[in-house]
Amino acid sequence: MNGLALLDYASVLIFALTGALVASRAQLDLVGFAFIACLTAVGGGTVRDLLLDRHPIFWVGQPDYILIGTGAAVLVFLTAHRVESRYNWLIWLDSFALSIAVAAGTGVALSLGQSGTIVVLMGVCTGCLGGLMRDVVCNEVPLVLKQGQLYVSCAFAGAVTAVLAHRLGFDEIVTLGACALTCWALRAGSLLWGWQLPVYKSRPPRR
Repeated sequence: MNGLALLDYASVLIFALTGALVASRAQLDLVGFAFIACLTAVGGGTVRDLLLDRHPIFWVGQPDYILIGTGAAVLVFLTAHRVESRYNWLIWLDSFALSIAVAAGTGVALSLGQSGTIVVLMGVCTGCLGGLMRDVVCNEVPLVLKQGQLYVSCAFAGAVTAVLAHRLGFDEIVTLGACALTCWALRAGSLLWGWQLPVYKSRPPRR
């Protein structure tokens, strides 16, 4: 098993846990848990593979990913009631999943020899789209669009870091590690200290 496969397995597991936590907040049944967990776990990677024309799509070639997502759903279904603040668990697990998934997406695009622009876009897609699908389907305010928090910006910064490290000649471990660390540090800073980008403020129209 290579490093990219390990990143995909890790992001699938952690994103599946976040999906199941959102399902618990929505009070779904066990099948609903499994569906949301797997949708979250493989959504971003599926879009990545479709856009890159990568066959087979990662979870079709290795159905173990779906089994991992389902197992995570069952685990959360049986234990979520013991968690005092499911939302805090959700946002922190999501921050780790985001960082790992961005690294996985950029790694796949780099391995296929894609340009820097495409590498960055694939990193952002892989990191953000699964969580976006999860929140939209469960009628939650998407974390990716929450005002006053960095999210897509973190994915973008992580992916750009990977491109720069790759062009400077660093090996895969350093490149993808720097990507994940940059993404997570920015996301954690946003959650802990309120780091954010300037937001648009409307002004009265000029006469």
